[in-house]
Amino acid sequence: MIRSLKFYKSLSLILLAFFAYSCKSTKNVAVAEKQSETTDTLVQKEMESPQVSEEITENRFIEAPLDIAEFRAAWIATVANINWPSKAGLSTEVQKKEALEMLDFLEENNFNAVILQVRPQADALYQSELEPWSYFLTGKSGKAPEPYYDPLDFWIEQAHLRGLELHVWLNPYRAHHTTGKEIGKKSIVKTHPELVMELKNGMWWMDPGSEKVQEHSAAVVMDIVERYDIDAVHFDDYFYPYASYNGKNGFPDDASFQKYLNSGGELSKADWRRKSVNDFIERIAGEIKAEKSFVKFGISPFGIWRPGFPASIKGMDQYEELYADAKLWLNKGWIDYFTPQLYWPTAKVGQSFPVLLGWWESENVVGRHLWPGINLALDEETPGEIASQIMISRGILPDSPGVVHWNIGPLMKSEKIRNSLKNGPYQQNALVPASPWLSSETPEIPQIQLAKTASEYTIKNSSLEEHFRWVVYYQYENSGWNYIILNKEQDLHSLPIQNKDNNKLIKIGITAVDRTGAQSSFQQYDLQILDRIKS
Repeated sequence: MIRSLKFYKSLSLILLAFFAYSCKSTKNVAVAEKQSETTDTLVQKEMESPQVSEEITENRFIEAPLDIAEFRAAWIATVANINWPSKAGLSTEVQKKEALEMLDFLEENNFNAVILQVRPQADALYQSELEPWSYFLTGKSGKAPEPYYDPLDFWIEQAHLRGLELHVWLNPYRAHHTTGKEIGKKSIVKTHPELVMELKNGMWWMDPGSEKVQEHSAAVVMDIVERYDIDAVHFDDYFYPYASYNGKNGFPDDASFQKYLNSGGELSKADWRRKSVNDFIERIAGEIKAEKSFVKFGISPFGIWRPGFPASIKGMDQYEELYADAKLWLNKGWIDYFTPQLYWPTAKVGQSFPVLLGWWESENVVGRHLWPGINLALDEETPGEIASQIMISRGILPDSPGVVHWNIGPLMKSEKIRNSLKNGPYQQNALVPASPWLSSETPEIPQIQLAKTASEYTIKNSSLEEHFRWVVYYQYENSGWNYIILNKEQDLHSLPIQNKDNNKLIKIGITAVDRTGAQSSFQQYDLQILDRIKS
């Protein structure tokens, strides 16, 4: 069970208070009036009591009895058809089939978020007036799917039905990837050649120092935020390109830098580049929140800020090579979740996973979510490494645990990895941790009806339209609380009156969950008291 350290320290006091409150303080409330049974499920069960309509005793607590939040996400890459679609030019039917297989897999294995790449090379895997349809979708840049559908709409709808957040992953500056074949006539490479540079490795890159580039990329981001019901915007580690992309010759932006100097600028080229990126990140953060306050903004930068931070760390210096001051973004709280790509094993001295994660946590001074990216390939080298890194993350980040898995492909292909998670740290499903800085409001408690047969209790939620997910907590005699998380299409849930150990169900609790991960107040039903009332 997922619990914060603070919860462990105070558990005994909470339980003592709970017992005292249950014994001394009760109040009578009216339960919703009997409604007609409209579902086949209810009719088939032939319930002795379709709902509880008598005066009952309830205990209400501000917080649920268990902390069940942990971010569990997987990246789905579209560039080079790494994950989806499996190849360019598949029919709409096959594209949808592959998407549903991935979403079903994530739901079945107790994940709660998907990070889908929708802009791999200044193109779109969705309907856009700003950039062309992606080559990786249809096999031809600018060509729409046939028969027509909007892939992003489809992914969002199907993810949400499964209780999964949908995060759109965009590359802010990459203009054309080497696997993208012929550059289409609507590509920014063709329409605005003055804004892009060809690199030695064959890629084309937008100039981050160009105001026009910043305006265009910001417009792309906000177009998605405004038109689609997404849960987050996600950037990866590609800002200025890696030095190897241009043969270590440096990024060819002399003209932009000279324009800056001519306007009175006094920064060095390196500082000017970092400022260009920083200004863009801050701008995107502000514009997203101004449009939709509940939409999160996340970034997954390279895992090392600078060599020597902390002292044992060695490796590439993203501050100097990518001109990405990722520590600043975390310090300032411009982002809602921070996902450094910590793709190294626990025992690797120069790039140790727990050492790096601990250092990043020390820099999380404003308390944003820190959910590291982890490399599934490590499990092939050291079986159990991924499960171990998840447990390490829980220990270092007790108040908001979570990881992002690179990528969904190995998860789906490797039964060994899948079983190590499903039978280990992901045995039960989890909620996305709340982001209280996004909203101070909490959802209303679900409106439910309880019905009892000879063998089970059934809980019906009649207020699903108002919530993103809901949780049924339950307790049997001689055991602690347990739970199940339900999605929007699951308006009914049944619990046996006796479990496999012949212990009787004694308590049920209910909470609702909104788009920011916030839970409602906890509503408890004491079934022993209800039974006495009915008798």
